[in-house]
Amino acid sequence: MRAWPVVETIQRDGVCAEVLAPAPGLDPDLAAAAVDVATRIAEGLDVTGVLAVEMFEYPADDGGTRIAVNELAMRPHNSGHWTIDGAATSQFEQHLRAVLDLPLGPTEPRAPVSVMVNLLGSALPDPGAALGEVLARCPGARVELYGKEVRPGRKLGHVTVYGEDLESVRAEARTAVAILRGEDEHAG
Repeated sequence: MRAWPVVETIQRDGVCAEVLAPAPGLDPDLAAAAVDVATRIAEGLDVTGVLAVEMFEYPADDGGTRIAVNELAMRPHNSGHWTIDGAATSQFEQHLRAVLDLPLGPTEPRAPVSVMVNLLGSALPDPGAALGEVLARCPGARVELYGKEVRPGRKLGHVTVYGEDLESVRAEARTAVAILRGEDEHAG
């Protein structure tokens, strides 16, 4: 069994907008407890393949912090799309390795911080021109477009940036998504 770092998701209107890996400011003991809970769930359900376990942290009566499981997804999950570019082995590759009974790959991040920003759709003005602008202005951005029909709020793709500093990585990912949406004042 392998686990990627515990991540933090930022939700907007009930949809995952951003994923921060690893979860910034998460107490290491709480992160270890979250991995332990997810591991016990996977073992108890005899899961083969990727299992995403969504949890919430909340204040405990003793002033500490507790976690509660909210949702299970026995498949690659949007909250793990950052692994495509930000981890040694992506959730998709790992899922195939598991179901084909191949050795599991390492789950270490490529850098101390990865940020994935979802491209939520209402319009994509000119993806080709926007991609050129992203490449020119956001050299660390890895863009994945899903080829889906545009609908308000739909996940049309995502941008992942990894590096050393959370704020600079996050700013670059957000800028790349703004360019793709035609919302950046400097976009072509």
